[in-house]
Amino acid sequence: MSAAAVGQGWDALLRTWRELDVPEGWRAEIIEGGIVVMTPPPGRGHNLIADVLHPAVKTAVPREWAVLQTLGVSVPGLCRIYEPDLVVVPRGVVSAGADSEPVPAEEAKLAVEIVSKNNARTDRVEKLRAYAVAGIPLYLLIDRFADEGPWVTLFSKPVDGHYRHTDGVPFGGKITIPEPVGLVLDTKEFD
Repeated sequence: MSAAAVGQGWDALLRTWRELDVPEGWRAEIIEGGIVVMTPPPGRGHNLIADVLHPAVKTAVPREWAVLQTLGVSVPGLCRIYEPDLVVVPRGVVSAGADSEPVPAEEAKLAVEIVSKNNARTDRVEKLRAYAVAGIPLYLLIDRFADEGPWVTLFSKPVDGHYRHTDGVPFGGKITIPEPVGLVLDTKEFD
């Protein structure tokens, strides 16, 4: 489901996002072109991957960082608000803002998206660019629907709106998520 919000400035888009009456379990994002998109709750495969991923990341990061699954992050320069499937941010950043405010994306240490069929382009293209523009050091894309088969890609070293380094493994392999996270992620349980 989507509703157009095209032609509005950042303040109006942010106000629209704050005031949305989003059904429980759904998420609302402002994507390319200022469109408000509401996404239904993810399916079982998505949730099983999140169930494996969340505790692994939580164990790896310092206690002063939060590992969250429903946090809005904003990229004002692109007029975007996303809710990554998992995001790592300093706790102080989360606690400093109002409940209805998204966290500035540049505060994130890691953003993770688990691709669903209906949002594949957004995760693979739009969020990839937006997270690089925001300077999020690490973007982990878990793509069950990749053309080459289920695949995990880590994008790192953002420069001028693009990630300069990419590592990838098929499901079942291990991928290293470098500092500031510092985790060797075994993806064998993603199948």
